[in-house]
Amino acid sequence: MFRKKRKERGHKMSDYILELKDVVKTFGGVTALGGVHFQLKKGEIHALMGENGAGKSTFIKVITGVHQPDSGLMLLEGEKVTPRSTEDSAKLGIAAIYQHVTAFPDLSVTENIFMGQEIKNKFGLYNWKLMNQRAKELIEPLSKNIDVNKPMSSLSVAQQQLVEIAKALSRDARILIMDEPTASLSKKECEELYQIAEHLRDEGVSIILITHRFEDMYRLATRVTVFRDSRYVGCWDVDKISNEELIKHMVGRELTAMYPEKTAKIGDVVFKVNDISKEGLFKNVSFDVRKGEILALTGLVGAGRTEVCQNLFGVLNPDSGYFELEGQKINIKNPGVALNAGIGLLPEDRQKQGLINELPIYQNVSSANMKKFVKGGALSEKDEIDTAIELCQKIQLKANDIAAPPSSLSGGNQQKVVFAKLLNRDLKVLILDEPTKGIDVGAKYSIYEIMNELASNGYAIIMVSSEMPEVLGMADRIVVMRNGRVATIMENKNITQEMILEYSLQSADGREN
Repeated sequence: MFRKKRKERGHKMSDYILELKDVVKTFGGVTALGGVHFQLKKGEIHALMGENGAGKSTFIKVITGVHQPDSGLMLLEGEKVTPRSTEDSAKLGIAAIYQHVTAFPDLSVTENIFMGQEIKNKFGLYNWKLMNQRAKELIEPLSKNIDVNKPMSSLSVAQQQLVEIAKALSRDARILIMDEPTASLSKKECEELYQIAEHLRDEGVSIILITHRFEDMYRLATRVTVFRDSRYVGCWDVDKISNEELIKHMVGRELTAMYPEKTAKIGDVVFKVNDISKEGLFKNVSFDVRKGEILALTGLVGAGRTEVCQNLFGVLNPDSGYFELEGQKINIKNPGVALNAGIGLLPEDRQKQGLINELPIYQNVSSANMKKFVKGGALSEKDEIDTAIELCQKIQLKANDIAAPPSSLSGGNQQKVVFAKLLNRDLKVLILDEPTKGIDVGAKYSIYEIMNELASNGYAIIMVSSEMPEVLGMADRIVVMRNGRVATIMENKNITQEMILEYSLQSADGREN
């Protein structure tokens, strides 16, 4: 299907389907792209990596016509092109699949696929029968479990991404840009997406894979290009560059260790979970966390980790069991009670649950403790700003303007704003749900340093993480969950990823499942 349509285009032959040469893009004197280069072969999966703020997003927007470059060339099969809109880029066969799917949630799968390219009958009316049929033909090679008549809001994130791929294929996309496609997916969903990407590659589709995950790069890509500080650093064959070299190129320095050295002294138990259960979510969960300790809560997706944390913070309430804070029984009825008692939560989804993008950075920081800034019945904006600056300096936030919205920041710096918001409260226990999700390797290291500093200052930290290297690199003790139960609790001494996985795959009584 794909090859036939491409031959009909009649473009002159080139070794590369897409080339960018010395592309420059500036915004008000700020360089977003400083002379970058990129070459994409036909039928290739090519990874693009770099820290947040390296220029990858602007690069996507230039290719898809959202921005036009100030200078430089973009060549499609050897011919110069300058797409001036996403519609222009779609006509050229270029499509982008984003981490946060920009679909119409209340419309059906068919309506989303054919939005802007609806099929009409001879009377000028929409031919829904034909569109549904073609939608099924596009979706079925990608997934057998998607009903094209269902609204997009009823689908998982992984399924919504597949609909976006189907939409791209409906327009005969020959270049597909995948922006952090696995950031919100389970391991099984990642593998399914890998297989689809490989199938598309084998059909002749060229894929630009933008990712922070080394697993994605090694699984799919043959070459990797690195941007740093809005500039091109280099391009390498994936099988000829080591992790250490790649990280050095991305961050501009050597990270001698992926995880900073721990300096915290572990003290007495601060918070204790006693035999809590929630029907359909988890059962008989017990553990404790001590002052200065980082306790990891891990296991496979669906093990019940996030749901347990929601109960610790009062988002949900357990059916049975109880909590103790500093030796005293506590009833955590809601998040307000949790915060007042000294328990804070950094949620898994910082965009929807951690930040208010309509407010400036300083008001996001102050939002967790507004009473602190009320004087004489009025809110003191000066105190809000001064406190935000102090806390943001403490966590080394990189922001040009404290009055800018969090959306103006990189993913790692957005996460730091959520940390600053928590530090605005007098807390004893920090629950960090996937604290480095969707951020680059350099920003991860910075988050790890913040965590270690907080532990050194006496905070008791519960870290939920799906990344086993992160668990082994940061935790003092490890709680492994399986099917809503605690499978084991281990001191992090001579523990391997294989040991964690073994417990993740068996029940609490040791039987394999």
